[in-house]
Amino acid sequence: MKAGETLTDLPRPDAVAPPPDLPVGLADLPLRVDAWVSGLRMDAAHQDGDVLLRLLEIGFLPGERVRVVARAFPAGDPLAVRVGRTTFALRRREAALVQVSTTTPVGEVVA
Repeated sequence: MKAGETLTDLPRPDAVAPPPDLPVGLADLPLRVDAWVSGLRMDAAHQDGDVLLRLLEIGFLPGERVRVVARAFPAGDPLAVRVGRTTFALRRREAALVQVSTTTPVGEVVA
């Protein structure tokens, strides 16, 4: 283990990036895999309406780059998620409402 890393920063050996053409929930994205928001789950339960609005307000918009940077130990809830240049803590239930794809959007430059 490198200095400054915690157990939750280590990639799991079974964690692999999802196929690039399939959108997945942000909660299922492996650590440190670049992805882009493809949309929000509008088929979510009625009580999640406020959560969907909050996600839009804080920047989970289609085309935004996202990355899961850490998971809490031991259950993985909450997640530390970077969207754009800001990091947020999201519960797994909230992160599951964000659909992401590992396919780079047209016009996006990958560094």
